[in-house]
Amino acid sequence: MEAFIRGVPKAELHLHIEGTLEPEMVFELARKHRMPMAYSSVEALRQGYCFTSLQSFLDVYYQGASVLRDEGDFHALTSAYLRRVHADGVVHAEIFFDPQTHTARGVPFEAIVGGIHSALAEGERTLGITHRLILCFLRHLSAEDAMTTLEQALPHTGVITAVGLDSSEAGHPPGKFVAVFARARSEGLLTVAHAGEEGPPEYVSEALDLLQVKRVDHGVRSEEDPALLARLMRDRVPLTVCPLSNVRLRVFDRMEDHSLKRLLERGLCVTVNSDDPAYFGGYVAENYLAAYRALDLSRADKAVWLRKIRHFDADSPAICP
Repeated sequence: MEAFIRGVPKAELHLHIEGTLEPEMVFELARKHRMPMAYSSVEALRQGYCFTSLQSFLDVYYQGASVLRDEGDFHALTSAYLRRVHADGVVHAEIFFDPQTHTARGVPFEAIVGGIHSALAEGERTLGITHRLILCFLRHLSAEDAMTTLEQALPHTGVITAVGLDSSEAGHPPGKFVAVFARARSEGLLTVAHAGEEGPPEYVSEALDLLQVKRVDHGVRSEEDPALLARLMRDRVPLTVCPLSNVRLRVFDRMEDHSLKRLLERGLCVTVNSDDPAYFGGYVAENYLAAYRALDLSRADKAVWLRKIRHFDADSPAICP
């Protein structure tokens, strides 16, 4: 079973490219840009990845991203991710990126999207991994800042497929960004949003109703609202679930407590993804395996699990119809 799960072709639909920044590359880019490091070694940095909440992770995440300074850095980061997941059987990847994290430091928008896109195009030619690029707005910043970022992105809609919403969820409901998402849709961009991770299930409903998202990133707290669950099942709204991330960020205390199996048994469309694998201890295959091992799947469950994997490959709930 393990060999099958590792080898089966996969689509990864929830992946933050900045979250693939391994400690080794942090030190490499810090040396390149002559930046001081707060940690004495790669191992010391890795040991600092002990999180108690989403915010405790984001504090480290944004600090690490500060080493990304030019187009070559973003190309190297994306290329490294593609090589790594090619070994996991990934044949399609939909990549989130957070331009506000970098433009606030003076990095040109063109350098960010240029480096990522050139690596994705190269990966499709050499590795056969198809891709979509999704710009995420940082929800802890203002809607005005998000609109400015959208304006920067509009000349690049040939390579950006959709917009999303990430960063600190608590206290920042999707409704804050209604005008930004309406403008994005008017420009032909599709929409997704993080909701129902640390935020309540009401945020999932807001993302569907107000932002008109095509799928929900995370969404694991949806099971707290039976009417919402029924809606997600009826409308076949995909949830891009990230098991290792959810445990590391204390959404669930243990993998054995994760809602993934319960959501599958209710008939929801659920995908398995890695979120920020450099920080959470595993790329996409490790997420499949961790959930498979912990959730005590019966023989019938295994049949559902494998059918889901095949369904996602054959009829991938990718952002593009």
